[in-house]
Amino acid sequence: MAEDGKGAPTTRNVGPLSPEQEEKLKEFKMQTRLDNERYLRAHPEVDEIIGEFLRQLLVKRPSDIEEFAADHFSSLNDPSGSRMTGNNDED
Repeated sequence: MAEDGKGAPTTRNVGPLSPEQEEKLKEFKMQTRLDNERYLRAHPEVDEIIGEFLRQLLVKRPSDIEEFAADHFSSLNDPSGSRMTGNNDED
């Protein structure tokens, strides 16, 4: 697979899908959605983790969201138990 110059993979456009391909894609999407839903119901902690991240994001409003996210989720594995503060234009 080629890259777009920024490291992101690109795909070749080979034209529209055949009816059979469209049906397979539709089935794949439905199965993926069901599998994802089943997983999320089995792991309610995902909702708590994402909810806490969004709350902190909206409270702190960091200028560099990617760095904030990396700090936030890295702190979940911090053995000291301390939360990293992330970046904030007002810090």
